[in-house]
Amino acid sequence: MATAVGAASSIANSSAIRSQISKELRAKANDFLNSRRHANNLVDIIEHFQNCVREKRSITAAVLTLEVIFVELLKRREMCIDNAPLKPKDDGPETKYREWLRQRYEESLNLILNSFEHEKSAEATQALVSSMKLLAAEGNYPLEKSDEPSKFQKHRLRSILQKLISPIKSLSALIQRFKEYAEYLDLVFYSWKLMQPLASRTAFSKEIFALNYLELINALPVTKDVQDERKLLCITEPVGESSQLECFDYVQTRKCINKVWLCMMQWTDGIQEPVHRQMLIVLLERILPHLDKPILLTDFLMDSLDCGGPVSLLALQGIFTLIQKHNITYPNIYEKLYSMFEPEIFHTKFKARLFYLADIFLSSTHLPENLVAAFVKRLARLSIIAPPQDAIIILHFIGNLILRHSGLKRLICAQDAIEVSRDPFIMEERDPTKSNALDSSLWEVVSLQKHAIPAVATAARFISQPLPTTEWDLSSVLELKEDDIFDQEIAKKSKQYALAFERPQSLYLVHDDKVNQYWKLF
Repeated sequence: MATAVGAASSIANSSAIRSQISKELRAKANDFLNSRRHANNLVDIIEHFQNCVREKRSITAAVLTLEVIFVELLKRREMCIDNAPLKPKDDGPETKYREWLRQRYEESLNLILNSFEHEKSAEATQALVSSMKLLAAEGNYPLEKSDEPSKFQKHRLRSILQKLISPIKSLSALIQRFKEYAEYLDLVFYSWKLMQPLASRTAFSKEIFALNYLELINALPVTKDVQDERKLLCITEPVGESSQLECFDYVQTRKCINKVWLCMMQWTDGIQEPVHRQMLIVLLERILPHLDKPILLTDFLMDSLDCGGPVSLLALQGIFTLIQKHNITYPNIYEKLYSMFEPEIFHTKFKARLFYLADIFLSSTHLPENLVAAFVKRLARLSIIAPPQDAIIILHFIGNLILRHSGLKRLICAQDAIEVSRDPFIMEERDPTKSNALDSSLWEVVSLQKHAIPAVATAARFISQPLPTTEWDLSSVLELKEDDIFDQEIAKKSKQYALAFERPQSLYLVHDDKVNQYWKLF
């Protein structure tokens, strides 16, 4: 108890100290902004920031204070210096003061950017938010008077992006926060322009850098997706329909995307499995529709298909897209698909995607019956060792394949199933057409009719009953979880009997209970 009270007291004291420091910093900032006599206050605030970083204390108050100071200085244009051409440089006290402010501004920006890798996510997030506000303020009020208003500061954005793709620490959470700024067209456009120069083969060979880089690509939308909103980060007035800003051009943004991905395709030799997997996810979900020549991905996807595991599955989806939309051919695609149905697939988060793709690949009624029969038998064999939720998916999938190919009804031998030891099906055969599946039967499904979980047993009874006229909807069971099956069974059973005949009114038992006849409860 004493320990808990002491901890609460310590937290309260720490909060009070932080509040007091924040008030002192605000007071110093107000004095600095109100009078140049307090110019050294800015130095004190920066030193406090450096001490917080060195001693691993909270930096939020210092970051917010510097943000307020420099946003106000940018609005007042107090850091602008007139550099008239063909005229000697003015070395007066006013110019020196403005140069000194610029130096402190650059120093503060470096401190804020370095805080992106802070061990506490809240501190790092505040550093990102403040750097974005300073980016917007400098864009609206440039440091050089010769610059036109609302000029986007690309070099500032480059520094922010360089910190986000750190080679030292994963910044996935911070990149997700950066995603909130993706509604601004100018930010999106210039980010895509800067992405390609930010990476190299040497940098991409580091796993942390590559994952941060791919995460940032995944966070950036294509301008076409947000073009209707017409929002800009560095502009003070609304953008009219007649604006001719280059950042509204989807064609230019698409060119940048193609350059980025073309470079990445040259760095795929020897990449780590997590990077390979993330690259395929980003390609399939974001990049592929915007590539000018998707056919150039064929070699990369073919090589990925031989890697095994989730990488092969994701590559299969990419190949399916190329087959469907770009008319490429892959003669051994069904053998690859057949080889992916292994017991390990039940322990990956991409298994729903595999069943979805297999359902599409096997949807044609013109496929050879011995090929489809091999898939049916392999799925039936896997259903015996599959988790309950996956067994239900497999059973529905088998039923749909039998409905599509009526000749496979010969596999339904529920009454006269052959002996397991004499099953001619060769599970180890890699070529599905040579597995002797048509000579076998679905004794595996028959055995599942006595499964301990009623939902699985019910799903397996389809071969003992007349087949339905329509296929089962696989989408309704693809995301089924074991907990859902358990909850459904509990809900069914709990309706069969009441838990109590009389609601208890106190700690005592009901009036007609046998215990009350022989015992007295106090």
